[in-house]
Amino acid sequence: MTVTDQSEDTNWRLSVAPMMEWTDRFCRAFHRKLSRHTLLYTEMLTANALLHGDPERWLKHSPDEYPLALQLGGSVPEDLHQAVRIARDFGFCEIDLNCGCPSDRVQNGAFGACLMRTPDLVADCTAAMRDAAGPDGPEITVKCRIGVDDQDPKAVLPGFIDEVAASGVRRFAVHARKAWLQGLSPKENRTIPLLDYDLVKRIKSERPDLTIALNGGIETLDAAIAHLADFDGAMIGRAAYHAPWDILAAADRRVFGKPVLPIDPELAVRAMYPFIEDELTSGTRLHTITRHMLGVFAGRPGARRWRRILSEKATGPGAGLAVIEDAMAAVIQGEAAA
Repeated sequence: MTVTDQSEDTNWRLSVAPMMEWTDRFCRAFHRKLSRHTLLYTEMLTANALLHGDPERWLKHSPDEYPLALQLGGSVPEDLHQAVRIARDFGFCEIDLNCGCPSDRVQNGAFGACLMRTPDLVADCTAAMRDAAGPDGPEITVKCRIGVDDQDPKAVLPGFIDEVAASGVRRFAVHARKAWLQGLSPKENRTIPLLDYDLVKRIKSERPDLTIALNGGIETLDAAIAHLADFDGAMIGRAAYHAPWDILAAADRRVFGKPVLPIDPELAVRAMYPFIEDELTSGTRLHTITRHMLGVFAGRPGARRWRRILSEKATGPGAGLAVIEDAMAAVIQGEAAA
């Protein structure tokens, strides 16, 4: 399957960021019930895992998730070349190189945010990835920070973007914060370093030929839409996970201009039932799926009971759709009493 079969350039206008242990195929299946056009990403997959593991296991997904991008982590051009060769025929519309994650695991592997220090190596990696993808394969993209540690982002980011773009990369998602690799935890790196939207805005305005999506600190759909005045796309992370209906349900109409009304959260949950039944039959535990659905009623009466019932009962042996129906009834009762 080629890029044009499942994705349009406009899909980049809104995306849900790749998030480890969160944006798995069960999460993506639910997000797709809320928005047909928002670009979704896999969790980051290391090139080594793909080269030395079971590709079918790591790359498994449903075409119903499209438009869907794969994110890879790595810093060895030859390994990334081979990883893309393995992944290119699995139907992803793009394969993204992670140059932004600050976790210890990623640092120990000499990739992620620490690659901001070596744009020449990133360019070699992306050139190898583009060669493996071929002219009809998935587009190669980069997600990065504005710098790391004591780097001056105003000096570092333009050079990083230009050197990687010279390898043929045309799309970047920029998390508008530095990453402090020493002294801050990954969680703190998502909130403590100051956002610099103006720097990323200048990068975009001075490079109109590049597609730039803004990431970092975007908490609402309104905020994402406002940023589209200056950027080609907005990428939302944890807000889309914790309150998926608020972020995604109106996106097809408001961001992509599709003449559709937002799906009710109750209908979105029930639209998952065939998928859930198939997975339960295959041995998947209910909690594995419903843990990604806990935030769908965020802010509504009964939301707390919804989360509690699913958290307590979906983990039990034999838990099935009846647990979800019980939790749904708590929402309905909460709204009736409000």
